[in-house]
Amino acid sequence: MSFISADDTWGLWAVMVGVASLSIWLEQTCRWAGKVTGCVLALLMMMILANFQVIPTDAPAYDNVWNYAVPLAVPLLLFNCDIRTIGRETGKLLIVFLLSAAGTAAGALLGAFALGKYVPELKAFAAMFAGTYTGGSVNFTAMADAFLTDKKLISAGVVADNLLMAIYFFVLIAIPGIVWFRTHYKHPLVDKVESGAASANAAADYWKPKPVGLKHIAFNFAAATIIVAVSRTLAAYFSRTIPAASTALSIANQLLGNQYLVMTTVTMILATSFPGAFSNAPGASETGTFLIYIFFGVIGASASIMEIVSSSPILFAYAGVVIVMNMIVTFFFGRLFRFNLEDLIIASNANVGGPTTAAAMAISKGWFDLVGPALLVGTLGYVLGSYLGVIVANVVG
Repeated sequence: MSFISADDTWGLWAVMVGVASLSIWLEQTCRWAGKVTGCVLALLMMMILANFQVIPTDAPAYDNVWNYAVPLAVPLLLFNCDIRTIGRETGKLLIVFLLSAAGTAAGALLGAFALGKYVPELKAFAAMFAGTYTGGSVNFTAMADAFLTDKKLISAGVVADNLLMAIYFFVLIAIPGIVWFRTHYKHPLVDKVESGAASANAAADYWKPKPVGLKHIAFNFAAATIIVAVSRTLAAYFSRTIPAASTALSIANQLLGNQYLVMTTVTMILATSFPGAFSNAPGASETGTFLIYIFFGVIGASASIMEIVSSSPILFAYAGVVIVMNMIVTFFFGRLFRFNLEDLIIASNANVGGPTTAAAMAISKGWFDLVGPALLVGTLGYVLGSYLGVIVANVVG
């Protein structure tokens, strides 16, 4: 029994919003916090509160974040994503991202080969981890729904995924400071930051105050809300009308019936068609990012360390194989083709953590040239993740 009960909605919202705000304040005022990133701080603080039973690990208030905050955040964060710029602005990062995605698929297959007889519902978990470590939680949920995984096993998989991602983020953050990586890879953006050409507090510099008027706030929320409403309606329509009569139709049903994929597509079409309105929408990125920080806190709250120890160590091991293989392929081919270290870190992050964590890490490190590309390739991962998940599941099955 937690100190704040699961049905104390206002109490939990106070904690979630307070933790997100404290994480942002720390990120923008303390250099150490800027290096860790505010999203990781929010995840860790909520994880600590949950594991010390200050807050529950599951509550209706957390569901509200998934049901309302996250869907609103997705279009807000994509207002600047003119699809015509993907090839032009992502450059080498797109190539690295695709290599990294191949590493994820290889890891899912390797894990199935090495640990398959110990993993319950192997086909489903192969799809879920291949999907989420190519795109994000959207793909994890889509694959869980597609393969009808038991809900208790889904919870165990989420816990393993969340705890492992927290460890993984710390590893990525530490890599630029490790001598071996600095010796064997080019790192121009790291050099730029260390030379003083970038701000000492990159997060504060990126999020410096901008003029935002009431009409901007109104447009942002109106556009995001309309996009979410239309996307949910379209996704429900496609899910009902596309029959799962064949593998191709089944994949189409899973993709077009996923509200997040439809939401992403609709937003990018609008941003491409009306760049003047959407790219000049002050406050959209800030609002979307704040909602995502709240979301990271919710992820942390669900990561019960005791549950990991008792019910999901094998899933933790399987997910670990997928992530390690992703990093091995990313950094091996990155070294082979002489890609920049910063590109490799952000591409791997965009695969495993998704576009928001990749962009947050780029901001916290002062690698501002990679913020837009990170969002773009990470968004592409939402599409590729479900495809790879289904393919890996069928190979394993």
